[in-house]
Amino acid sequence: MMPSDGGIRLVAFDGDDTLWRSQDYFDRAQEDYERIVGAYVDLADARVLERLYDIEKTNLAWFGYGVKGMTLSMIEAAVAITGQRISAADVHRIVQLAKDLLRHPVELLPGIREAVEAIAAEHEVVLITKGDLFHQEAKVRDSGLAGLFHRIEIVSEKDDPTYARLLEEFGIAPAQFVMVGNSLRSDIAPVLRLGGWGVHMPYHTTWSHEREADVAAFAARMRVSEDPRGLPAAVAAIAAEAARLAASAAA
Repeated sequence: MMPSDGGIRLVAFDGDDTLWRSQDYFDRAQEDYERIVGAYVDLADARVLERLYDIEKTNLAWFGYGVKGMTLSMIEAAVAITGQRISAADVHRIVQLAKDLLRHPVELLPGIREAVEAIAAEHEVVLITKGDLFHQEAKVRDSGLAGLFHRIEIVSEKDDPTYARLLEEFGIAPAQFVMVGNSLRSDIAPVLRLGGWGVHMPYHTTWSHEREADVAAFAARMRVSEDPRGLPAAVAAIAAEAARLAASAAA
């Protein structure tokens, strides 16, 4: 393992909307879905889209994250919202939305390769992403970034138990770990709760299920970078602070 400052031994990156664009494609699919359902019901009624949100949230426990789970939820919601009036042809259109999502190209965020390379020169780096296994594997492969990461972990959920398990497998303490990602709920908050560090890089659009997180109590262990160019400096700042705390604890 490469030596690093301040006891920071590992820096992990999220995939979707941290390394490459993702939510933009889902947002477009959502707009197309609403046009399909809008032929049957009045989308001005907020309860209609709330029904989809509730069904998606409930189904996460059954179908997990990713395109396939989203599509099953869209179909279930469409049947419920339209009172079973939606046609087979329109259900087929919803399935086609999913296929289009699975075929979309992997578009790296500007500057992210350089940022990962700069951080990898100072710290060991891994990728921790969640979603459909086949789709995420394809994204990692097509991104051209796989060779930069010591390990690639595709998980079904990113929560406290998942990160605790991974840290144990990595053989490091939470205080030696930094997570970089766009989602406060999945990428940052669980790691901070465990005693680790986080770099939040907000994306211009975020899935509604990923917006719910309160990290105010852990602000001292989090940095924010508005774009990939600021990531190396943010990680360096964390490493310096971790070194200071480690030295103070050892004194």
